[in-house]
Amino acid sequence: MGMTRSIQILVGTACVLLTEAYAPVHAIAVDQLADLSGKAAAFVTLRSRDNFSSEYRYDVTVRNHSADLFVADSLILVLDHITNTAGQDHENLTNESLLTRMEIIGQDGTTEDGKPFFRVPQGSGPDLIPNSESLPVTVRIRNRDYVAVFTPSFRVMGVKREPPKQKTPAAAAAAAAAPYKATTDKLIQLLIKKGLITAEEGRALTQP
Repeated sequence: MGMTRSIQILVGTACVLLTEAYAPVHAIAVDQLADLSGKAAAFVTLRSRDNFSSEYRYDVTVRNHSADLFVADSLILVLDHITNTAGQDHENLTNESLLTRMEIIGQDGTTEDGKPFFRVPQGSGPDLIPNSESLPVTVRIRNRDYVAVFTPSFRVMGVKREPPKQKTPAAAAAAAAAPYKATTDKLIQLLIKKGLITAEEGRALTQP
């Protein structure tokens, strides 16, 4: 009977761990990102142009010019404005933004001020390190007015990786142990809630 109960606890624990491990990871919200202008810049390369549909395809990368680390999966490119050959970003007669005259294809979302943005693909590391360049983002823009020449301008947003704080050996040991204890306590509570173990068994598992 004791062996059967132990097997039930082990199976229940494994199921809960698998559920936690495969839970979806949510990207950092756009409104939590900082403007990285002056620290990271967008480099735009025109890759192709379809004259029939007036569609332009660009590769856009982010280069880190600062000494900071930026969290790679937080980086986005915001299509800030579009200018014509005269350097203007709006229509002379209507004062309408040229950006609103374009069809942006494949964007990942829109900022609070209505600008389309694209998420930068993460490279091999967790951070965009100093003097490095990201993988390219493909940006497709369809020109409804068939203007011959226009220039897209992007703004980089993301999160700076904060350097780890220096800790005393005792504090470091306590900090290292805390996540394991919190995870164990949470797991035991889940097992009790699902009826896989009793509250008394849960208390016994937390005893040193």
